[in-house]
Amino acid sequence: MASTAGEAPSTGFDALQTRAMGYGQRILQRLENGLEAERGQLPLWLPVLLGLGIAGWFVFPLRPMWWALILGGGSIALLGVVLGPARRLGLSLILGGCALALGCGLIWIRATQQAGPVLTRPQVTQVTGVLISAQPLIARDAWRLVVAPDAALNLPRRVRISVPIDAMDKAPMAGARLSVKARLAPPPGPVLPGGFDFRRQAWFGGLGAVGKALGPVNWSGSRPADGLRDRVNGRIAAHLPDPARGIAMALATGDEGQIAEADQDAMRASGLAHLLSVSGLHISAVMGAAFVLTRLLLALSPALALRVPVLFAAGAVAAMTGIGYTLLTGAQVPTIRSCIAALLILIGMALGREAMTLRLVAAAALAVLLVWPEALMGPSFQLSFAAITAIVALHDSRSVQAWVAPRDEAWGHRLWRSLAGLLLTGIAVEVALAPIALFHFHKAGLYGALANLVAIPLTTFVIMPAEALALLLDVLGLGAPFWWITGHGIAALLWLAHQVAALPGAVAVLPIMPMGAFALMLCGGLWLLLWRTRVRVLGLAALAAGMVWALVLPAPDLLITGDGRHVAVRDDHGGWAILRPRAGGFVRQALAERAGYAADLADLDSADRAHCSPDACVITLDRAGRSWTLLAIRSRDHLRWADLV
Repeated sequence: MASTAGEAPSTGFDALQTRAMGYGQRILQRLENGLEAERGQLPLWLPVLLGLGIAGWFVFPLRPMWWALILGGGSIALLGVVLGPARRLGLSLILGGCALALGCGLIWIRATQQAGPVLTRPQVTQVTGVLISAQPLIARDAWRLVVAPDAALNLPRRVRISVPIDAMDKAPMAGARLSVKARLAPPPGPVLPGGFDFRRQAWFGGLGAVGKALGPVNWSGSRPADGLRDRVNGRIAAHLPDPARGIAMALATGDEGQIAEADQDAMRASGLAHLLSVSGLHISAVMGAAFVLTRLLLALSPALALRVPVLFAAGAVAAMTGIGYTLLTGAQVPTIRSCIAALLILIGMALGREAMTLRLVAAAALAVLLVWPEALMGPSFQLSFAAITAIVALHDSRSVQAWVAPRDEAWGHRLWRSLAGLLLTGIAVEVALAPIALFHFHKAGLYGALANLVAIPLTTFVIMPAEALALLLDVLGLGAPFWWITGHGIAALLWLAHQVAALPGAVAVLPIMPMGAFALMLCGGLWLLLWRTRVRVLGLAALAAGMVWALVLPAPDLLITGDGRHVAVRDDHGGWAILRPRAGGFVRQALAERAGYAADLADLDSADRAHCSPDACVITLDRAGRSWTLLAIRSRDHLRWADLV
């Protein structure tokens, strides 16, 4: 049909363009409707996107990539401006893009601020300076001293020195001057590629060198008086025997250095290691006890109950108690993070809001990442926030709320529902923590949900209150009964940990989890927990993909440390052997974890089909129908290749 005069002829391209615009409008409208349905959940993604920007800085190795990430976040925000801040999609893109760029910029600035001189090569020198901190490590039979050397020594601003435990009966407080001959070295990087990076932790902690004392430690001046932590630890040591005293010190002052290595291993294998690190559970117990006791005491006086805002006063006392406990336990980042979250809960209660919501968890995560962005990459941050997010998201679901809601029923049914709710919560936490534990530690406890069903009430309602009363009443000489309760409670806790750790299959091991698989599981879990509508089921697909990726990856046959000095080989029977018999415990543990091997590494000299000399080892392995002969050098002397052939 001919077009009329003055009209442009229609073309196939115009029709295609119109159709594409229609599709685009429908997609945008569908996204807008989906975000509108999830409008209450959108703020929860701000700390996630902020963390994504922080993680990008760590993952990408080059400065241009960091700029690309920041500019990419800015471009996303500009796209939101084009779509319009009045629309839900536009506002989400603006805030999400800004959070992404801000995260990368924050960690970049933080890393620059923490920059300081780092030792370039090992050296033996006399270190004289001011003591910053001293921590006893009973499991390693050493003191760990952090010292600020004098400027004239031309050393890094902070160095960490290990001193044999028998070299000092007790260390002075921070601020004392000391002098010690030590062998210092640069902070070491990962033992294996992708492993724990102490060099990164030292950078953000301001450490420029680590080393060992080669002689006695000389203190200049008189030793300062014991601080509060020293006095508390002293009272615990005077009333409780080993191994109970180590656990009691960890609960009261955050000092984990007194815990025996066998007990630490049992607590980890049984899924109870979180009880040793002062974090959310301990802060909640202390602040909750202070809150309840203050309300009860105020309610005893009708005059005070009528004139004083009881809820506000109890919250203020609980807040001061929590802050004091945080300072007493050393004000470590996990403790500060838990204290911030607890303070936000108290503020919400004072304002008449619900005590525990995902928004509160997101606000706490946002506050921590804004102040300590480097905490994101540590297992402590990931484990604690994964656990609390899983707990709150689980109890936020309608089915679980209906199950645990109070009702008029027999006490037996009420007890059964409470225990079932606790078990379900424990299982949810274990499922949420398993990928993180397997990624960082290559092992995860399988019976943690059952063990925590007993251990958490025992710690929260028996051990910690008894220990607190023992410390308070010990001033009057009345603490003996409570010390007895504390000691027997801790003994029961350790018995439970050792029994669970000894069960068959108590620990699941995974030699290697690729970063991509871990990211898929992490994103899938967040997608599943943070959304409310049916779109959340897509998180299950990401979780499944990450799990399959991690499980199908073949176990390694050969592990080589980053410096090339240490080699571990898997023999034909599945056992593992190490090249150097004199390798230290830290290297052996790192290699065993990466191998997914629960037993101790044997020496390659004793392995089947291996022949070793002081200079080298040769071992023959059968893999996939082929025979491989491996040669590993362990001598420092130069060996001629022609002679080896």
